[in-house]
Amino acid sequence: MHIHVLGAAAGGGFPQWNCNCFNCDGLRKGTIKASKRTQSSICVSGDGVNWVLFNASPDVLQQIQDFAPLQPGRNIRDSGIQAIVLIDAQIDHTTGLFMLREGKVKREIYCTDMVYEDLTSGNQILNILGYYCGINRHDVPIDGNTTFEIPSVPNLKFTAVALKSAAPPYSPHRNDPHPGDTIGVLIEEISTGRKCWYSPGLGEIEPHLPPLMCQADCIMVDGTFWTNTEMIDMGLMTKTARSIGHNPQSGEGGMIEKLNEFGNARKVLIHINNTNPILREDSAERAELTRYGIEVAYDGMDIIL
Repeated sequence: MHIHVLGAAAGGGFPQWNCNCFNCDGLRKGTIKASKRTQSSICVSGDGVNWVLFNASPDVLQQIQDFAPLQPGRNIRDSGIQAIVLIDAQIDHTTGLFMLREGKVKREIYCTDMVYEDLTSGNQILNILGYYCGINRHDVPIDGNTTFEIPSVPNLKFTAVALKSAAPPYSPHRNDPHPGDTIGVLIEEISTGRKCWYSPGLGEIEPHLPPLMCQADCIMVDGTFWTNTEMIDMGLMTKTARSIGHNPQSGEGGMIEKLNEFGNARKVLIHINNTNPILREDSAERAELTRYGIEVAYDGMDIIL
């Protein structure tokens, strides 16, 4: 199985266009050791030719330009992207669908009922896409037991499960969470049995998640914030990380502590906010992650299982 990180940053990317925090200012001026990142998305293939795109970042056109296997190569209008799985309905995970509107082949969209509802009501991206290329929408089961396959992406199967998280701010049920607002997915290569757990939005590791995560050879999880009060401390927000659906890395019950429970699996943080000190390669926080065997995803990262 080939997993390619198209974008590793949280919403707004790194540097964020209107942010003058230490990280963003330092990256622009070249005074910190860090690299720019686009908004989070991965693509996965079991044969190296046909790919499933996880989320459609606002930066998707640049991400396709940076990864040749997704570019046209077989017909006059073509792409290696055969299907799109939406983890949630957040702006930074769905706006790129607008950029994929050209052509006459309907987009194969896999999402939960709640995501479909949000993207056809509160934010009508899927309705609008219907006026261009059109879509074939496929339901994603979220009981954690039912697997599904994508016919156009051979040698892979998927198991999805609902996560505790918040619906997008525009959602009609923003303050009334429903199962399926956000999911985690166990991706398995059928021929080898190798597995990857992917959950870029993870408020906490709930009791029903370890049975799936323990199967994974690679765990890719939410790396948004270092501390629970990161945005509050910087004067950028009045809410904690956990209250908006992200488990921070540090502190009691944080991602470092929790990931330590998953043995020898490769552990990778993705969806990293521009304020997070782990973006600085020589920071004390990055060194702490390294001590625990936790990696920080970057654009262009390849994981072969």
